[in-house]
Amino acid sequence: MNAATLRSLHVYPLKSARGISLPAAALGARGLAGDREWLLIDEQQRFLTQRELPQLARLSAEPHAGHLLLRVPQRQPLHVDRSDDGRRLRVKIWKDECIAIDAGDAAAAWLSGWLQRSCRLVRFDLQQRRLSSAQWTGDIEADNAFSDGYPILVIGEASLADLNRRVGRDLPMDRFRPNLVLAGLEPYAEDDIDELRIGAVRLRLVKPCTRCVITTTDQLTGTRDGDEPLRTLRSYRHDPQLRGVLFGQNAIIVEGIGEQLHAGAPIEVTWRVR
Repeated sequence: MNAATLRSLHVYPLKSARGISLPAAALGARGLAGDREWLLIDEQQRFLTQRELPQLARLSAEPHAGHLLLRVPQRQPLHVDRSDDGRRLRVKIWKDECIAIDAGDAAAAWLSGWLQRSCRLVRFDLQQRRLSSAQWTGDIEADNAFSDGYPILVIGEASLADLNRRVGRDLPMDRFRPNLVLAGLEPYAEDDIDELRIGAVRLRLVKPCTRCVITTTDQLTGTRDGDEPLRTLRSYRHDPQLRGVLFGQNAIIVEGIGEQLHAGAPIEVTWRVR
């Protein structure tokens, strides 16, 4: 075992929009409370992200009691009611399909006008379950909302420091969109972690995260910024079996749903036996 610290917590209420850093967050059944509960879809009801629309990085989505507040530069904000009355749609995320609640024509028009393409805003229907792949989670059923496939993404801050040294400039952590950032570990130590215990919360790290073009997107301007860090990651973090470059680890919840996580909390680390 080893000691570490929870440096920071981050949620992304609308998938691929701007993240929010929090001093504390509740752990829900699908990850940090409110994380990736909302989603943009195209006319085929397929998910939209910064992969196709890097300008989504400039979209702020702030959850409030009963509504979601959307903001973008040089437009009037929009309040979107959190209602269960919208029509149900079957939406696609990678190979998954799940049910979502349409947020209405006003939100669709506001977002379509800003993005200059047709889209709709939807919210995850909490009456269903969307599970991570049992190939990686084993006997634990890991629920998700609209994440790519796992409820929590974990990255060590030392890993980013090492990557930045190799790249030759400081890329911010927000390009990698983690939920939990760990301090006090060696670079890439998260690759060898079995479980994290943070108070009454127990998380199991189950699958490396393969990275995409979003990591090349400046999260302040919403524009692509060359080919880094992907070019450097390919030189030393490519995995032929997963067919991608690896940075960070996907985690699932073993214990602690309903508990609070706090930035600065000590973490007990259990390492994998090799």
